[in-house]
Amino acid sequence: MTFDTVILNGRWFDGTGGPSAVRNIGIRDGRVSAVTTEPIDGTDVVDATGHWVMPGIIDIHTHYDAEVLAAPGLTESLRHGVTSIVVGSCSLSTVHVNASEAADLFGRVEAIPHEHVVRIVGESKTWSGAQEYIEALESRPLGPNVTAFIGHSDIRVAVMGLDRATRKDVRPTRAEQARMEAMLTDALDAGFIGLSSQQLLFDRLDGDVCRSRTLPSTYAKARELRRLKALLRRRDRALQSGPDITHPQNIVSQAFQSVGIGRPRLKTSLLAAADMKSAPAGMWITVVLAAIANRLGGDMRFQHLPVPFEVYADGIDLVVFEEFGAGAAALHLKTELERNKLLRDEAYRRAFRKDYDSKFGPRAWHRDFFDAEIVACPDETVLGKSFGDVGVERGGLHPVDAFLDLVLEHGKELRWRTTISNHRPKMLRQLAVKAGIQMGFSDAGAHLRNMAFYNCGLRLLRHVRDEQRAGREFMSVERAVHRLTGELADWYHLDAGHLRIGDWADVLVLDPERLDSSLDGYHEAPIAAFGGLKRMVNRNDATVKTVMVAGRTVFADGQPTDIVGQQRTGSFLRADGRPRNVARPGVVAA
Repeated sequence: MTFDTVILNGRWFDGTGGPSAVRNIGIRDGRVSAVTTEPIDGTDVVDATGHWVMPGIIDIHTHYDAEVLAAPGLTESLRHGVTSIVVGSCSLSTVHVNASEAADLFGRVEAIPHEHVVRIVGESKTWSGAQEYIEALESRPLGPNVTAFIGHSDIRVAVMGLDRATRKDVRPTRAEQARMEAMLTDALDAGFIGLSSQQLLFDRLDGDVCRSRTLPSTYAKARELRRLKALLRRRDRALQSGPDITHPQNIVSQAFQSVGIGRPRLKTSLLAAADMKSAPAGMWITVVLAAIANRLGGDMRFQHLPVPFEVYADGIDLVVFEEFGAGAAALHLKTELERNKLLRDEAYRRAFRKDYDSKFGPRAWHRDFFDAEIVACPDETVLGKSFGDVGVERGGLHPVDAFLDLVLEHGKELRWRTTISNHRPKMLRQLAVKAGIQMGFSDAGAHLRNMAFYNCGLRLLRHVRDEQRAGREFMSVERAVHRLTGELADWYHLDAGHLRIGDWADVLVLDPERLDSSLDGYHEAPIAAFGGLKRMVNRNDATVKTVMVAGRTVFADGQPTDIVGQQRTGSFLRADGRPRNVARPGVVAA
Protein backbone atom coordinates (compact mmCIF):
# COMPACT_ATOMS: atom_id res chain seq x y z
CA MET A 1 0.00 0.00 0.00
CA THR A 2 1.48 3.37 -1.04
CA PHE A 3 0.91 6.51 0.99
CA ASP A 4 1.15 10.19 0.08
CA THR A 5 3.91 10.61 2.67
CA VAL A 6 5.74 8.22 4.93
CA ILE A 7 7.83 9.08 7.99
CA LEU A 8 10.26 6.25 8.65
CA ASN A 9 12.00 4.97 11.77
CA GLY A 10 11.22 7.88 14.10
CA ARG A 11 10.39 7.74 17.79
CA TRP A 12 6.64 8.28 17.61
CA PHE A 13 4.63 10.13 20.28
CA ASP A 14 0.86 10.01 19.86
CA GLY A 15 0.06 13.06 22.04
CA THR A 16 -1.88 11.12 24.68
CA GLY A 17 1.03 10.71 27.07
CA GLY A 18 1.20 6.99 26.30
CA PRO A 19 4.46 5.16 25.64
CA SER A 20 6.53 6.22 22.65
CA ALA A 21 8.04 3.73 20.21
CA VAL A 22 9.98 3.59 16.96
CA ARG A 23 7.40 3.37 14.20
CA ASN A 24 6.76 4.08 10.54
CA ILE A 25 3.94 6.55 9.87
CA GLY A 26 1.85 6.49 6.69
CA ILE A 27 -0.16 9.59 5.70
CA ARG A 28 -2.94 9.69 3.13
CA ASP A 29 -5.37 12.52 2.34
CA GLY A 30 -4.01 14.58 5.20
CA ARG A 31 -4.58 11.98 7.90
CA VAL A 32 -2.53 9.33 9.63
CA SER A 33 -3.40 6.05 7.91
CA ALA A 34 -0.80 3.73 9.37
CA VAL A 35 1.41 3.45 12.44
CA THR A 36 3.46 0.32 12.06
CA THR A 37 6.73 -1.51 12.49
CA GLU A 38 6.33 -2.93 8.99
CA PRO A 39 8.05 -1.39 5.93
CA ILE A 40 5.82 1.07 4.03
CA ASP A 41 6.21 3.14 0.87
CA GLY A 42 5.13 6.64 -0.02
CA THR A 43 5.38 9.26 -2.71
CA ASP A 44 7.30 11.49 -0.28
CA VAL A 45 9.66 9.99 2.27
CA VAL A 46 10.91 11.56 5.49
CA ASP A 47 13.78 9.65 7.11
CA ALA A 48 13.24 10.23 10.83
CA THR A 49 15.92 7.86 12.12
CA GLY A 50 17.10 9.17 15.48
CA HIS A 51 14.38 11.82 15.49
CA TRP A 52 11.20 12.40 17.47
CA VAL A 53 7.90 12.36 15.58
CA MET A 54 5.13 14.09 17.49
CA PRO A 55 1.90 16.04 16.97
CA GLY A 56 2.36 19.69 16.09
CA ILE A 57 2.50 21.99 19.11
CA ILE A 58 -0.59 24.04 20.05
CA ASP A 59 0.03 27.66 21.08
CA ILE A 60 -2.92 28.75 23.21
CA HIS A 61 -1.97 32.41 23.70
CA THR A 62 -1.03 34.57 20.72
CA HIS A 63 -1.81 38.04 19.40
CA TYR A 64 -1.54 37.30 15.69
CA ASP A 65 -4.95 38.95 15.09
CA ALA A 66 -3.55 41.58 12.69
CA GLU A 67 -0.62 39.61 11.31
CA VAL A 68 -2.74 36.62 10.31
CA LEU A 69 -4.70 38.91 7.99
CA ALA A 70 -1.63 40.27 6.19
CA ALA A 71 0.82 37.35 6.44
CA PRO A 72 -1.30 34.26 7.14
CA GLY A 73 1.59 31.83 6.69
CA LEU A 74 2.70 32.76 10.26
CA THR A 75 6.12 31.30 9.57
CA GLU A 76 7.64 32.31 12.91
CA SER A 77 5.42 29.77 14.63
CA LEU A 78 5.50 27.09 11.94
CA ARG A 79 9.30 26.95 11.94
CA HIS A 80 9.25 25.75 15.56
CA GLY A 81 6.66 23.05 15.05
CA VAL A 82 3.60 25.05 16.13
CA THR A 83 0.77 23.86 13.89
CA SER A 84 -2.28 25.31 15.70
CA ILE A 85 -2.60 28.77 17.24
CA VAL A 86 -5.22 30.65 19.26
CA VAL A 87 -6.02 34.31 18.55
CA GLY A 88 -8.40 36.64 20.38
CA SER A 89 -6.54 36.58 23.70
CA CYS A 90 -6.74 39.10 26.57
CA SER A 91 -10.18 40.47 25.55
CA LEU A 92 -8.77 41.62 22.18
CA SER A 93 -10.07 40.47 18.80
CA THR A 94 -10.90 42.03 15.44
CA VAL A 95 -14.27 40.40 14.83
CA HIS A 96 -16.47 43.45 15.47
CA VAL A 97 -14.39 46.61 16.00
CA ASN A 98 -13.33 48.85 13.12
CA ALA A 99 -9.71 49.47 12.10
CA SER A 100 -9.02 52.48 14.31
CA GLU A 101 -10.65 50.85 17.34
CA ALA A 102 -8.62 47.68 16.76
CA ALA A 103 -5.42 49.74 16.64
CA ASP A 104 -6.34 51.52 19.88
CA LEU A 105 -6.95 48.14 21.54
CA PHE A 106 -3.81 46.36 20.31
CA GLY A 107 -1.28 49.12 19.77
CA ARG A 108 -0.04 49.90 23.26
CA VAL A 109 -0.86 46.90 25.41
CA GLU A 110 0.52 44.41 22.88
CA ALA A 111 3.19 46.74 21.42
CA ILE A 112 2.03 46.20 17.84
CA PRO A 113 2.53 49.45 15.90
CA HIS A 114 -0.73 51.39 15.77
CA GLU A 115 -0.35 52.48 12.17
CA HIS A 116 0.11 48.92 10.91
CA VAL A 117 -2.96 47.63 12.76
CA VAL A 118 -5.05 50.46 11.29
CA ARG A 119 -3.79 49.71 7.79
CA ILE A 120 -4.05 45.92 7.92
CA VAL A 121 -7.49 45.72 9.52
CA GLY A 122 -8.76 48.58 7.35
CA GLU A 123 -7.59 46.92 4.14
CA SER A 124 -8.68 43.44 5.19
CA LYS A 125 -12.03 43.74 6.90
CA THR A 126 -14.88 42.34 4.87
CA TRP A 127 -16.72 40.60 7.71
CA SER A 128 -19.33 41.76 10.18
CA GLY A 129 -19.62 38.75 12.46
CA ALA A 130 -17.99 35.57 13.71
CA GLN A 131 -18.93 33.22 10.86
CA GLU A 132 -17.84 35.74 8.23
CA TYR A 133 -14.59 36.23 10.15
CA ILE A 134 -13.89 32.50 9.93
CA GLU A 135 -14.64 32.53 6.23
CA ALA A 136 -12.29 35.49 5.76
CA LEU A 137 -9.48 33.62 7.52
CA GLU A 138 -10.04 30.50 5.45
CA SER A 139 -10.00 32.55 2.25
CA ARG A 140 -6.36 33.29 3.05
CA PRO A 141 -3.35 30.94 2.70
CA LEU A 142 -3.26 30.00 6.38
CA GLY A 143 -0.09 28.21 7.39
CA PRO A 144 -1.05 26.75 10.79
CA ASN A 145 -4.53 25.96 12.01
CA VAL A 146 -6.25 28.82 13.79
CA THR A 147 -8.93 28.97 16.45
CA ALA A 148 -10.18 31.94 18.44
CA PHE A 149 -11.67 33.50 21.51
CA ILE A 150 -14.10 36.34 20.95
CA GLY A 151 -12.70 39.35 22.82
CA HIS A 152 -14.82 40.98 25.52
CA SER A 153 -13.27 44.38 24.76
CA ASP A 154 -14.05 43.82 21.08
CA ILE A 155 -17.77 43.24 21.59
CA ARG A 156 -18.04 45.91 24.30
CA VAL A 157 -16.59 48.60 22.01
CA ALA A 158 -18.70 47.48 19.05
CA VAL A 159 -21.86 47.78 21.12
CA MET A 160 -21.15 50.78 23.35
CA GLY A 161 -18.53 52.76 21.45
CA LEU A 162 -14.96 53.17 22.68
CA ASP A 163 -15.64 56.20 24.87
CA ARG A 164 -18.71 54.85 26.70
CA ALA A 165 -17.09 51.41 27.00
CA THR A 166 -14.21 52.93 28.97
CA ARG A 167 -16.07 55.08 31.49
CA LYS A 168 -16.47 53.95 35.10
CA ASP A 169 -19.90 55.56 35.45
CA VAL A 170 -21.42 53.95 32.34
CA ARG A 171 -23.15 50.57 32.30
CA PRO A 172 -24.50 48.89 29.19
CA THR A 173 -28.21 49.34 28.68
CA ARG A 174 -30.41 46.26 28.59
CA ALA A 175 -30.38 46.41 24.80
CA GLU A 176 -26.58 46.72 24.75
CA GLN A 177 -26.20 43.81 27.17
CA ALA A 178 -28.48 41.71 24.98
CA ARG A 179 -26.44 42.65 21.92
CA MET A 180 -23.18 41.57 23.59
CA GLU A 181 -24.78 38.27 24.56
CA ALA A 182 -25.96 37.80 20.98
CA MET A 183 -22.44 38.44 19.67
CA LEU A 184 -21.00 35.88 22.07
CA THR A 185 -23.70 33.37 21.13
CA ASP A 186 -22.97 33.89 17.43
CA ALA A 187 -19.27 33.28 18.06
CA LEU A 188 -19.94 30.09 20.02
CA ASP A 189 -22.34 28.92 17.30
CA ALA A 190 -19.61 29.52 14.71
CA GLY A 191 -17.16 27.38 16.69
CA PHE A 192 -15.10 29.86 18.73
CA ILE A 193 -13.55 28.27 21.80
CA GLY A 194 -14.92 30.86 24.20
CA LEU A 195 -14.60 34.41 25.50
CA SER A 196 -11.46 36.25 26.56
CA SER A 197 -11.81 39.00 29.11
CA GLN A 198 -9.33 41.10 31.05
CA GLN A 199 -9.52 42.71 34.47
CA LEU A 200 -5.81 43.58 34.77
CA LEU A 201 -5.53 47.34 35.31
CA PHE A 202 -2.06 47.81 33.76
CA ASP A 203 -3.20 47.31 30.15
CA ARG A 204 -3.95 50.65 28.48
CA LEU A 205 -5.39 51.95 25.26
CA ASP A 206 -3.40 53.53 22.46
CA GLY A 207 -4.55 56.26 20.07
CA ASP A 208 -6.01 59.67 20.79
CA VAL A 209 -9.69 59.14 21.63
CA CYS A 210 -9.34 57.36 24.98
CA ARG A 211 -5.57 57.14 25.35
CA SER A 212 -4.30 55.58 28.60
CA ARG A 213 -7.68 54.34 29.79
CA THR A 214 -7.60 50.66 30.71
CA LEU A 215 -9.05 48.05 28.38
CA PRO A 216 -12.84 48.16 27.94
CA SER A 217 -13.42 44.80 29.62
CA THR A 218 -11.93 46.16 32.87
CA TYR A 219 -14.98 48.44 33.21
CA ALA A 220 -17.47 45.55 33.16
CA LYS A 221 -19.33 44.95 36.41
CA ALA A 222 -20.62 41.76 37.98
CA ARG A 223 -23.98 41.56 36.19
CA GLU A 224 -22.46 41.96 32.73
CA LEU A 225 -19.77 39.37 33.42
CA ARG A 226 -22.20 36.95 35.06
CA ARG A 227 -24.54 36.91 32.06
CA LEU A 228 -21.70 36.37 29.58
CA LYS A 229 -20.20 33.61 31.71
CA ALA A 230 -23.59 31.88 31.89
CA LEU A 231 -23.47 31.40 28.12
CA LEU A 232 -20.03 29.80 28.40
CA ARG A 233 -21.19 27.51 31.20
CA ARG A 234 -24.12 26.19 29.16
CA ARG A 235 -21.90 25.46 26.15
CA ASP A 236 -18.83 24.11 28.02
CA ARG A 237 -16.67 26.78 26.40
CA ALA A 238 -13.70 28.47 28.00
CA LEU A 239 -13.21 31.82 29.68
CA GLN A 240 -9.70 33.18 29.32
CA SER A 241 -9.09 35.98 31.80
CA GLY A 242 -6.39 38.14 33.31
CA PRO A 243 -7.54 38.84 36.88
CA ASP A 244 -6.83 42.12 38.63
CA ILE A 245 -3.70 41.26 40.61
CA THR A 246 -3.96 44.51 42.60
CA HIS A 247 -6.96 42.92 44.29
CA PRO A 248 -6.04 39.30 45.13
CA GLN A 249 -9.66 38.57 46.05
CA ASN A 250 -10.42 38.86 42.33
CA ILE A 251 -8.20 35.86 41.63
CA VAL A 252 -9.89 33.88 44.42
CA SER A 253 -13.30 34.83 43.04
CA GLN A 254 -12.32 33.66 39.56
CA ALA A 255 -11.19 30.34 40.98
CA PHE A 256 -14.41 29.62 42.82
CA GLN A 257 -16.62 30.79 39.96
CA SER A 258 -15.11 27.89 38.02
CA VAL A 259 -16.66 25.44 40.48
CA GLY A 260 -20.26 26.20 39.57
CA ILE A 261 -22.17 24.96 42.64
CA GLY A 262 -25.76 24.51 41.49
CA ARG A 263 -24.93 25.44 37.90
CA PRO A 264 -22.54 24.11 35.26
CA ARG A 265 -18.86 24.66 36.03
CA LEU A 266 -17.00 27.39 34.15
CA LYS A 267 -14.00 26.19 32.18
CA THR A 268 -11.43 28.87 33.09
CA SER A 269 -7.90 29.64 31.86
CA LEU A 270 -6.26 32.44 33.85
CA LEU A 271 -3.11 34.51 33.34
CA ALA A 272 -0.71 33.37 34.62
CA ALA A 273 1.33 31.04 36.80
CA ALA A 274 4.92 32.23 37.06
CA ASP A 275 7.85 32.19 39.45
CA MET A 276 8.00 35.97 39.87
CA LYS A 277 11.14 37.72 41.08
CA SER A 278 8.82 40.36 42.55
CA ALA A 279 6.78 37.77 44.50
CA PRO A 280 8.68 34.49 44.93
CA ALA A 281 5.83 32.80 46.80
CA GLY A 282 3.13 33.96 44.41
CA MET A 283 3.32 30.90 42.18
CA TRP A 284 2.11 28.70 45.01
CA ILE A 285 -1.04 30.79 45.42
CA THR A 286 -2.03 29.98 41.84
CA VAL A 287 -1.13 26.31 42.22
CA VAL A 288 -3.12 25.93 45.44
CA LEU A 289 -6.11 27.88 44.12
CA ALA A 290 -6.33 25.73 41.01
CA ALA A 291 -6.01 22.53 43.05
CA ILE A 292 -8.77 23.55 45.47
CA ALA A 293 -11.13 24.73 42.74
CA ASN A 294 -10.67 21.58 40.70
CA ARG A 295 -11.07 19.31 43.70
CA LEU A 296 -14.39 21.03 44.40
CA GLY A 297 -15.55 20.24 40.88
CA GLY A 298 -14.25 23.20 38.88
CA ASP A 299 -12.21 23.16 35.72
CA MET A 300 -9.54 25.82 36.16
CA ARG A 301 -6.07 26.24 34.67
CA PHE A 302 -3.36 28.87 34.97
CA GLN A 303 -1.44 29.49 31.77
CA HIS A 304 2.30 29.10 32.15
CA LEU A 305 5.33 29.99 30.03
CA PRO A 306 7.75 27.10 30.71
CA VAL A 307 10.92 29.15 30.12
CA PRO A 308 12.61 32.18 31.73
CA PHE A 309 10.57 35.33 31.02
CA GLU A 310 13.35 37.48 29.60
CA VAL A 311 12.33 40.84 28.13
CA TYR A 312 14.17 43.51 26.15
CA ALA A 313 13.39 47.20 25.83
CA ASP A 314 14.36 50.12 23.63
CA GLY A 315 14.68 53.03 26.03
CA ILE A 316 11.55 53.32 28.16
CA ASP A 317 9.28 51.42 25.77
CA LEU A 318 8.28 48.42 27.87
CA VAL A 319 4.82 47.48 29.09
CA VAL A 320 5.95 46.80 32.69
CA PHE A 321 6.28 50.57 33.22
CA GLU A 322 2.47 50.73 32.94
CA GLU A 323 2.31 49.21 36.44
CA PHE A 324 3.00 52.46 38.29
CA GLY A 325 2.06 56.08 37.90
CA ALA A 326 5.36 57.56 36.77
CA GLY A 327 5.95 54.87 34.18
CA ALA A 328 2.43 55.13 32.78
CA ALA A 329 2.78 58.92 32.61
CA ALA A 330 5.82 58.58 30.33
CA LEU A 331 4.17 56.02 28.08
CA HIS A 332 1.08 58.22 27.82
CA LEU A 333 3.14 60.74 25.83
CA LYS A 334 3.40 59.87 22.13
CA THR A 335 6.45 61.85 20.98
CA GLU A 336 10.06 61.65 22.07
CA LEU A 337 10.13 65.43 22.56
CA GLU A 338 7.23 65.29 25.01
CA ARG A 339 8.71 62.35 26.87
CA ASN A 340 12.16 63.91 27.15
CA LYS A 341 10.71 67.07 28.64
CA LEU A 342 8.95 64.95 31.27
CA LEU A 343 12.03 62.81 32.00
CA ARG A 344 14.10 65.93 32.73
CA ASP A 345 11.59 67.28 35.25
CA GLU A 346 12.83 66.83 38.82
CA ALA A 347 9.33 66.48 40.27
CA TYR A 348 8.69 63.64 37.83
CA ARG A 349 11.97 61.99 38.79
CA ARG A 350 11.04 62.16 42.47
CA ALA A 351 7.74 60.43 41.67
CA PHE A 352 9.56 57.76 39.61
CA ARG A 353 12.06 57.14 42.42
CA LYS A 354 9.21 56.84 44.93
CA ASP A 355 7.39 54.30 42.73
CA TYR A 356 10.63 52.40 42.15
CA ASP A 357 11.56 52.25 45.83
CA SER A 358 8.09 51.11 46.91
CA LYS A 359 8.28 47.34 47.29
CA PHE A 360 4.72 46.83 48.48
CA GLY A 361 1.82 45.51 46.45
CA PRO A 362 1.63 43.06 43.56
CA ARG A 363 3.58 43.80 40.41
CA ALA A 364 5.14 41.97 37.46
CA TRP A 365 8.46 43.85 37.37
CA HIS A 366 10.83 43.40 40.28
CA ARG A 367 11.88 47.08 39.99
CA ASP A 368 15.60 46.47 40.36
CA PHE A 369 17.75 48.42 37.91
CA PHE A 370 20.78 46.50 39.19
CA ASP A 371 19.09 43.50 37.54
CA ALA A 372 18.87 45.08 34.07
CA GLU A 373 21.73 44.64 31.62
CA ILE A 374 22.52 47.18 28.87
CA VAL A 375 23.04 45.25 25.63
CA ALA A 376 23.24 48.02 23.03
CA CYS A 377 24.14 51.71 23.27
CA PRO A 378 26.14 54.29 21.30
CA ASP A 379 28.17 54.78 24.50
CA GLU A 380 30.12 51.51 24.52
CA THR A 381 31.43 52.14 28.04
CA VAL A 382 28.06 51.12 29.52
CA LEU A 383 27.63 47.87 27.59
CA GLY A 384 27.21 44.81 29.78
CA LYS A 385 26.54 46.93 32.85
CA SER A 386 23.36 47.46 34.79
CA PHE A 387 21.75 50.86 35.29
CA GLY A 388 22.60 50.50 38.96
CA ASP A 389 26.27 49.99 38.08
CA VAL A 390 26.19 53.08 35.84
CA GLY A 391 24.69 55.09 38.69
CA VAL A 392 27.48 54.02 41.03
CA GLU A 393 30.11 54.96 38.44
CA ARG A 394 28.49 58.36 37.90
CA GLY A 395 28.97 59.48 41.46
CA GLY A 396 26.35 57.45 43.28
CA LEU A 397 23.30 58.37 41.20
CA HIS A 398 20.04 56.71 42.11
CA PRO A 399 19.45 53.84 39.63
CA VAL A 400 16.32 55.63 38.35
CA ASP A 401 18.33 58.74 37.53
CA ALA A 402 21.01 56.67 35.80
CA PHE A 403 18.30 55.00 33.70
CA LEU A 404 16.50 58.23 32.82
CA ASP A 405 19.77 59.98 31.99
CA LEU A 406 20.70 57.23 29.54
CA VAL A 407 17.24 57.31 27.97
CA LEU A 408 17.60 61.06 27.49
CA GLU A 409 21.07 60.66 26.00
CA HIS A 410 20.32 57.81 23.63
CA GLY A 411 16.57 57.31 23.28
CA LYS A 412 15.62 54.05 21.58
CA GLU A 413 19.25 53.33 20.74
CA LEU A 414 19.58 52.28 24.38
CA ARG A 415 18.62 48.59 24.51
CA TRP A 416 18.53 46.57 27.71
CA ARG A 417 17.17 43.34 29.10
CA THR A 418 16.02 41.76 32.32
CA THR A 419 14.37 38.52 33.42
CA ILE A 420 11.09 39.10 35.18
CA SER A 421 10.14 35.56 36.17
CA ASN A 422 10.75 31.82 35.71
CA HIS A 423 14.44 32.32 36.44
CA ARG A 424 14.84 29.30 38.74
CA PRO A 425 14.95 25.93 36.91
CA LYS A 426 13.83 24.09 40.03
CA MET A 427 10.62 26.13 40.21
CA LEU A 428 10.00 25.63 36.48
CA ARG A 429 10.18 21.90 37.03
CA GLN A 430 7.74 22.05 39.91
CA LEU A 431 5.24 24.13 37.93
CA ALA A 432 5.51 21.94 34.84
CA VAL A 433 4.09 18.88 36.57
CA LYS A 434 1.10 20.52 38.28
CA ALA A 435 -2.34 19.51 37.00
CA GLY A 436 -3.71 23.05 37.26
CA ILE A 437 -1.05 24.41 34.90
CA GLN A 438 -1.66 24.87 31.19
CA MET A 439 1.35 25.20 28.89
CA GLY A 440 1.07 28.40 26.91
CA PHE A 441 1.36 32.18 27.24
CA SER A 442 3.89 32.67 24.44
CA ASP A 443 2.32 36.01 23.39
CA ALA A 444 3.48 35.21 19.84
CA GLY A 445 2.86 38.09 17.46
CA ALA A 446 2.95 40.75 20.19
CA HIS A 447 5.67 42.75 21.98
CA LEU A 448 7.66 42.52 18.78
CA ARG A 449 10.76 44.30 20.10
CA ASN A 450 10.50 42.96 23.64
CA MET A 451 10.54 39.18 23.65
CA ALA A 452 10.52 35.99 21.61
CA PHE A 453 9.03 32.77 22.92
CA TYR A 454 8.05 31.19 19.60
CA ASN A 455 10.13 28.10 20.45
CA CYS A 456 9.08 27.78 24.11
CA GLY A 457 7.68 24.29 23.46
CA LEU A 458 11.04 23.10 22.18
CA ARG A 459 12.74 24.62 25.19
CA LEU A 460 10.44 22.68 27.52
CA LEU A 461 11.33 19.48 25.69
CA ARG A 462 15.03 20.29 26.06
CA HIS A 463 14.62 20.84 29.80
CA VAL A 464 12.83 17.52 30.17
CA ARG A 465 15.40 15.67 28.04
CA ASP A 466 18.39 17.21 29.86
CA GLU A 467 17.07 16.40 33.31
CA GLN A 468 16.25 12.86 32.23
CA ARG A 469 19.79 12.35 30.95
CA ALA A 470 21.19 13.73 34.19
CA GLY A 471 19.22 11.18 36.19
CA ARG A 472 16.87 13.83 37.63
CA GLU A 473 13.72 13.06 35.64
CA PHE A 474 10.78 15.22 36.70
CA MET A 475 8.57 14.46 33.72
CA SER A 476 8.71 11.93 30.92
CA VAL A 477 9.12 13.14 27.36
CA GLU A 478 5.77 11.51 26.59
CA ARG A 479 4.10 13.60 29.29
CA ALA A 480 5.79 16.78 28.07
CA VAL A 481 4.59 16.15 24.52
CA HIS A 482 1.08 15.54 25.85
CA ARG A 483 1.12 18.83 27.78
CA LEU A 484 2.05 20.74 24.61
CA THR A 485 -0.40 18.94 22.30
CA GLY A 486 -3.17 16.51 23.19
CA GLU A 487 -3.91 17.89 26.65
CA LEU A 488 -4.59 21.34 25.20
CA ALA A 489 -6.60 20.00 22.26
CA ASP A 490 -8.81 17.93 24.55
CA TRP A 491 -9.42 20.79 26.99
CA TYR A 492 -10.42 23.26 24.27
CA HIS A 493 -12.30 20.58 22.24
CA LEU A 494 -10.06 20.90 19.16
CA ASP A 495 -9.54 18.33 16.41
CA ALA A 496 -5.76 18.47 16.74
CA GLY A 497 -2.95 17.52 19.09
CA HIS A 498 -2.83 13.75 18.45
CA LEU A 499 -1.03 11.48 16.05
CA ARG A 500 -2.99 8.23 15.96
CA ILE A 501 -4.59 6.41 13.06
CA GLY A 502 -7.40 8.59 11.77
CA ASP A 503 -6.01 11.83 13.24
CA TRP A 504 -5.04 14.79 11.10
CA ALA A 505 -1.35 14.67 10.26
CA ASP A 506 -0.16 17.87 11.95
CA VAL A 507 3.38 16.70 12.56
CA LEU A 508 6.64 17.89 14.06
CA VAL A 509 9.81 15.89 13.37
CA LEU A 510 12.74 17.11 15.47
CA ASP A 511 16.30 16.10 16.21
CA PRO A 512 16.63 15.65 19.98
CA GLU A 513 20.40 16.02 19.72
CA ARG A 514 19.86 19.57 18.48
CA LEU A 515 17.77 20.58 21.46
CA ASP A 516 20.79 22.65 22.43
CA SER A 517 21.96 26.19 23.12
CA SER A 518 20.79 27.33 19.69
CA LEU A 519 17.29 27.57 21.21
CA ASP A 520 18.45 30.48 23.39
CA GLY A 521 20.17 32.63 20.77
CA TYR A 522 19.18 36.25 20.16
CA HIS A 523 17.97 37.05 16.64
CA GLU A 524 15.98 39.71 14.82
CA ALA A 525 14.10 39.49 11.53
CA PRO A 526 12.04 42.00 9.53
CA ILE A 527 8.27 41.71 9.24
CA ALA A 528 7.30 42.55 5.68
CA ALA A 529 3.66 43.03 6.71
CA PHE A 530 4.74 45.70 9.21
CA GLY A 531 6.88 47.73 6.87
CA GLY A 532 10.09 45.84 7.56
CA LEU A 533 10.01 46.43 11.32
CA LYS A 534 12.53 44.12 12.97
CA ARG A 535 11.20 41.87 15.68
CA MET A 536 12.84 39.46 18.06
CA VAL A 537 12.64 35.87 16.81
CA ASN A 538 14.09 32.44 17.54
CA ARG A 539 16.34 30.55 15.14
CA ASN A 540 17.15 26.88 15.73
CA ASP A 541 16.82 25.60 12.19
CA ALA A 542 18.87 22.44 12.73
CA THR A 543 16.51 21.29 15.50
CA VAL A 544 13.36 21.02 13.40
CA LYS A 545 13.61 18.65 10.46
CA THR A 546 10.04 18.68 9.17
CA VAL A 547 6.71 20.33 9.99
CA MET A 548 3.43 19.25 8.40
CA VAL A 549 -0.09 20.66 8.58
CA ALA A 550 -2.86 18.29 7.47
CA GLY A 551 -0.23 16.06 5.87
CA ARG A 552 1.39 18.79 3.80
CA THR A 553 4.99 19.78 4.46
CA VAL A 554 5.28 23.46 5.41
CA PHE A 555 8.84 23.48 6.79
CA ALA A 556 11.79 21.28 5.90
CA ASP A 557 15.29 21.62 7.33
CA GLY A 558 14.60 25.05 8.74
CA GLN A 559 13.10 26.57 5.61
CA PRO A 560 9.48 27.17 4.59
CA THR A 561 8.32 25.20 1.59
CA ASP A 562 6.98 26.87 -1.54
CA ILE A 563 3.36 26.47 -0.49
CA VAL A 564 3.69 28.55 2.69
CA GLY A 565 1.92 31.85 2.21
CA GLN A 566 0.68 30.70 -1.20
CA GLN A 567 -1.69 27.82 -0.45
CA ARG A 568 -3.86 27.22 2.56
CA THR A 569 -2.74 24.30 4.70
CA GLY A 570 -4.35 25.31 7.98
CA SER A 571 -8.03 25.43 8.88
CA PHE A 572 -10.16 27.21 11.45
CA LEU A 573 -10.55 24.67 14.26
CA ARG A 574 -14.09 24.74 15.61
CA ALA A 575 -14.76 23.77 19.19
CA ASP A 576 -18.11 22.15 18.41
CA GLY A 577 -16.83 19.02 16.70
CA ARG A 578 -17.42 20.12 13.12
CA PRO A 579 -14.82 18.70 10.71
CA ARG A 580 -12.02 20.83 9.36
CA ASN A 581 -12.54 22.73 6.17
CA VAL A 582 -9.33 21.38 4.65
CA ALA A 583 -8.06 23.03 1.47
CA ARG A 584 -7.34 20.89 -1.56
CA PRO A 585 -3.65 20.67 -2.49
CA GLY A 586 -2.71 23.02 -5.28
CA VAL A 587 -5.57 25.44 -4.66
CA VAL A 588 -4.43 29.00 -4.05
CA ALA A 589 -6.49 30.92 -1.48
CA ALA A 590 -8.51 33.83 -2.79
